Amino acid sequence: MKRQNENCRTGLLSCIIAFLPAACPLAHGQTSPAQPRANAEDQKSQSLPDQTYMPVVIDKDFASTRESDQQKKPAFMQRQANLLQSRYDLGDAPSNVSMSGGRKKVQQGVRVKLGDGVSWQQLADMSPAEIKRRNLFPMGFRPLPHAHHVTGGQVFPDDQIKTILDAESRNLERFDVEFDLPTHLTPEFPAPIFLSTRPDLGDVSQGKVLTIKNYYMLLKGKVTPVQMEGMRLLLTPFPQQQFNQTEDRKADEPSLGVSCLDCHTNGHTNAAFHLNPDTRPQAARFRLDTVSLRGMFNQQIHGSKRSLRSVEDFTQFEQRTAYFDGDHVIAAKKGLHLPDRSDAVAMMSQMQNMFDFPPAPKLDEFGKLIPEKATRLEMKGQEIFFGKGRCDECHKPPFYLDHQMHDLHLERFYAPEKISDQFNIADGPIKTFTLRGIKDSPPYHHDGRLLTLADTVEFFNLVLQLDLTTEEKHALTAFMLCL
Repeated sequence: MKRQNENCRTGLLSCIIAFLPAACPLAHGQTSPAQPRANAEDQKSQSLPDQTYMPVVIDKDFASTRESDQQKKPAFMQRQANLLQSRYDLGDAPSNVSMSGGRKKVQQGVRVKLGDGVSWQQLADMSPAEIKRRNLFPMGFRPLPHAHHVTGGQVFPDDQIKTILDAESRNLERFDVEFDLPTHLTPEFPAPIFLSTRPDLGDVSQGKVLTIKNYYMLLKGKVTPVQMEGMRLLLTPFPQQQFNQTEDRKADEPSLGVSCLDCHTNGHTNAAFHLNPDTRPQAARFRLDTVSLRGMFNQQIHGSKRSLRSVEDFTQFEQRTAYFDGDHVIAAKKGLHLPDRSDAVAMMSQMQNMFDFPPAPKLDEFGKLIPEKATRLEMKGQEIFFGKGRCDECHKPPFYLDHQMHDLHLERFYAPEKISDQFNIADGPIKTFTLRGIKDSPPYHHDGRLLTLADTVEFFNLVLQLDLTTEEKHALTAFMLCL
């Protein structure tokens, strides 16, 4: 399949919005209300079906499926562009703070849009019940749907698609959906690699993306034989729901599949997204933003909902869960890879445990700011973090996590409805994610609904009813940039 124009692909949203009809307010820079009600089509069904298993027997041939999906793709992508534009300010507003590799600036400012006539302070002064009754909970704080929620599956950013195609002649492009966020709102690419066993080396990536073709050269003399074999397996493609040989695949050519590091590029994240495998029915599943593998050596639970108890569990069960929508029946049909626990899994886990956090020169050994190196605003932010902000109740230093699952009970703030084929029920318990190196990992929250750290502060200020002042919010953001 011919690749689409690269200039348009790297600016997908701007391309789509530029060609919206003149009557559409998005075409002229006007903002839609931040909390639109579900349209008539969405309101037809507000109940969830009894659906556990995915279709196993496919009654359409590949050519028919591909033709149908390609015809529907522009409408799906325009719908997603409209949704993102109505919820967020997607502009490029870099701060003066660089990500750890120094090649990309951290985006600044609150991007979630509010409804007309309401301010953040007015919202914070309301009770959850009033916000829910008046439907004022910002839509950008609601669950973010997959760009093609009915199908779901892994969707890769353009940088990753191009890199793997050039390096391995393996195509991660789908014909039914594309990545939906602008590049400036995603992590640095390629991400630097820091090894916990060789802190003296700093970034060992040499500015390259690890692939099956170059990993040996980049890591020789830096890792053990066990870790080297683990890396080989992490870079080996195995069948996945949308990338395989079957007639319902979403890749143009039959595919060997995807590798672990296709999403976790360089042991970090490239913001690839899919749907969580742990929820049914399909409409209730939530979008899942790829989490970084940095600091896995000190994490005791894994998986947003599954609470897997070791990195070995996570590595083994990803093949049955995330790769195949949590459906082992389909996995068996499409070519399930079952890594042996004592050999393959142990080696893959050993390598994952070597990915370290980026240096944090302003922190001491206990994860607190060194006063001589921090600004007044950063020190104030630390005070808020461990005080009024209550952040440390879940994000405990030095690694800023507590190895627990927590439920924010967002059902207090909005009534679920079906939007873009997703029934946006509240999240339920979600594991605490580490905040070390957090500036390198946009977008935020488990589904990527929060585009910046400023958005994250506003979200928790409202949801936890913290009553932070504007200065306190800025200070808290400044502190997290130090982590």
